[in-house]
Amino acid sequence: MLPTLHRMIFVFIDFWYLRTSKRNDMKKVFGLKGHIQHYAWGGKEFIPNLLGMETTNEPCAEYWLGAHAKGPALVETKEDDTPLDTFLEVDAKTFLGKETFKKFGRLPFLFKVLDVDQMLSIQVHPCKVESEKGFKKENDLGIPLMAAHRNYKDDNHKPEIMVALGEFWLLHGFLPEKELLEVLKRNNEFEALVPIFLKDGYKGLYQYVMELPLVESDEILSPLIERILPLYKENKLSKSSPEYWAAKAVLKGNRDTNLDRGIFSIYFFNLVKLKKGEAVFQDWGVPHAYLKGQNMELMANSDNVLRGGLTPKHVDVPELLKHILFKETKPQILNGTPEDSGIERKFKSPAPDFELSEIFIANGKSYLGTATSVEIYILMEGNAKVTEKEGSLALKKGSSILALAGAEFEISTSGKALIYKATTPIS
Repeated sequence: MLPTLHRMIFVFIDFWYLRTSKRNDMKKVFGLKGHIQHYAWGGKEFIPNLLGMETTNEPCAEYWLGAHAKGPALVETKEDDTPLDTFLEVDAKTFLGKETFKKFGRLPFLFKVLDVDQMLSIQVHPCKVESEKGFKKENDLGIPLMAAHRNYKDDNHKPEIMVALGEFWLLHGFLPEKELLEVLKRNNEFEALVPIFLKDGYKGLYQYVMELPLVESDEILSPLIERILPLYKENKLSKSSPEYWAAKAVLKGNRDTNLDRGIFSIYFFNLVKLKKGEAVFQDWGVPHAYLKGQNMELMANSDNVLRGGLTPKHVDVPELLKHILFKETKPQILNGTPEDSGIERKFKSPAPDFELSEIFIANGKSYLGTATSVEIYILMEGNAKVTEKEGSLALKKGSSILALAGAEFEISTSGKALIYKATTPIS
């Protein structure tokens, strides 16, 4: 692999030639290789099978297709595989598109494939303004970027949308008031929490349990776990009940230590089941946790996570409480809006940074792409061929491509192809 500076020089020369020559058919579609993140909660088969790799005992949790410094994808150029962030810096305004460059100045999204084998931490993401403030503050304090106790890895917000690739379970926002009150009353162990919720609402209840000394937290949770654990072991609990996930959380943890306060959140939050092709959007401030399954996830280009439990990682309760939206959430399941072509479904959200699409090609049809901003595609099922004036690329399951702003191309298949696309909406 050539040093980064040399790669930038080769890429710059290549594109300088193409742009200044008499040819106007500059190559704008490239193969793209993502970056695997080996987090402990990941599965060991789904992502390797998707990519045609050998499976190992190492968990493969996330496959990143983006330009985040923590794991940039590689663009397949003539000279070398070039990190996407380096590649885009050569001519960001042209490659991103004028409007995207003016608004964001960089690739604004991060595209991922997730395989959730063990439940993720309870978490919330800060808004843009607070991310900038938090990032600067921790930099000024001299906290190393990769320090375990650091909250802000960058200066960006992290709204996100995900679409399920099969049955998928997650926690998403606080239960409606009536339902949460019923949960507290139904479980004798939570009886003392009822007057706190009635008096001080969501914030008072959540702050109370999160600030409890661990000994007192255990006094509430231990009898609950003793009651539900035998039911879990006897397969008498349904995935649609919080008891199932609370018991599972305890069994994955270390019972020689205190019980994880994230167990309260399992009872306080909406438990959501998604079917294949269903999506959900999670904005800043909405507490959530992925529990089980595989999904496509598209988010703003950030890795800022404030955790609230179900994890051995750093939990900063005061910082967490600053950024949670303490209100009821009624989960909105998104099915996507079909385009006139009948090939593409768009999952729209309030986030200006990104837009997620599902593309299904069959019956001799093809997809005509015209990129108004930079786009990333990944083929999840089947095979396909991408054709532009400059040539073509054959895609197999797990293949990804980068389409620069202004690219015009066709995606066709000899059979069927399921593709997911990430882009930035242009107003």
